Amino acid sequence: MQVWFAFADENIYLSHEGEYTDWMRNAAKNGRVRVRIGSSNYEADARIVKLGMPFEVGKNALYEKYYGPAPKATIDDWFELSTVIELSRVKKAP
Repeated sequence: MQVWFAFADENIYLSHEGEYTDWMRNAAKNGRVRVRIGSSNYEADARIVKLGMPFEVGKNALYEKYYGPAPKATIDDWFELSTVIELSRVKKAP
């Protein structure tokens, strides 16, 4: 399973295309998560974002990280079937 991630506005954004996975259902049910990126560990509150500024920030950060700048229509089309998850209040775990 492939999961994209990007940092923006002190948050981590994740994206996955297709059906909800077990980890996505778990995060939606119990928003407190731990995530490891490289050698860094984080604790965060996870939420699925579908509208508004968090969704826009997340999908733009994700797209630009992997593909570079693009028009809004291109990014909107790319994320039409994707889920964006915002991990907020990120702090380094001990």
